[in-house]
Amino acid sequence: MNVSVCTLFERNYHHGVVGLVNSLVTKGFEGNIYAGYRGELPSWVVSSSQNEVENLGHVVTMQVTDTTWLHLILLDTDYHFTNYKPDFMLQLWKTVASDAEAMVYMDPDIVLLQYWSNITEWLSAGVAVCEDVNSPVAEFHPRRVAWREYYGQRGVQLKFKEAFYANGGFVGVTKSRISFIEDWQRNQELMAEAIGGLNRSSLVGAKLNKEDTGPFAPFGKTDQDALNATIESTVETVSFVGKEAMGFIPGKVILPHALGVPKPWDNKPLKRSFGGVVPRYIDKAYWDFVSSPISVFSEKKVARMKRMNQYAALVSRFYRKN
Repeated sequence: MNVSVCTLFERNYHHGVVGLVNSLVTKGFEGNIYAGYRGELPSWVVSSSQNEVENLGHVVTMQVTDTTWLHLILLDTDYHFTNYKPDFMLQLWKTVASDAEAMVYMDPDIVLLQYWSNITEWLSAGVAVCEDVNSPVAEFHPRRVAWREYYGQRGVQLKFKEAFYANGGFVGVTKSRISFIEDWQRNQELMAEAIGGLNRSSLVGAKLNKEDTGPFAPFGKTDQDALNATIESTVETVSFVGKEAMGFIPGKVILPHALGVPKPWDNKPLKRSFGGVVPRYIDKAYWDFVSSPISVFSEKKVARMKRMNQYAALVSRFYRKN
């Protein structure tokens, strides 16, 4: 299956793109990876001597291996990137990735731990999503009820299917199920009125109003809530994998995800462990994928961070917050 992978980044999240790309290559991915960005190109692209780089204006292509290419696309949008995911996927399918049989969006604070063949198998089962750390959300939870009322007033009917609540950091879909991405985009555009515009989110940048962030607020997680509303509105089959997939609970980890802050590249694991904070799965996994084929940190720093995470894990065996 010809699958394209895409992600979005700005500021120092380019460090996460390196981990993501390297993990994909290490685990057997071959093909095109598209990274939409704002701001300046990261220095590891501009000064690259280990990879062939082709600059075509707003698109810079970097040959990562003989069979994998990273395309960095300068974007002009005021959307918060967390709200731009379906738009970017559709834009790619209409233009440079028109021949892709499937598209996978992955946040740049995720790495792949299992063989790529597991992802293609998953895509054959339905729209691929992972259960979020805040799942489940019951059928008559006020947020689900609010989604149904809000979208119903705008001509979109939602129907409860299951209590699983999906994380917005990973969404995979075959082109035959592209209607899911189109519905997600539509539902986000309808959501914009409720949150004051798609430039707003609960993350860095333009903030949501306080009344839009409460426990029962329908769109406190913006794109993620719209994604889960889309799961209720879609006619497509959705294939959930549980919380263990992103390392939120023990089990077979597929796509460890660095929720919140600090991100692995900013983390001080040993210092945090003495504050009772247990290292996340991703904090260790990230540093296994930042040296090759793209290198962004010195070998000395990578080795030091691996040691710090080991020490932090040891400290956490004896001292942690309840």
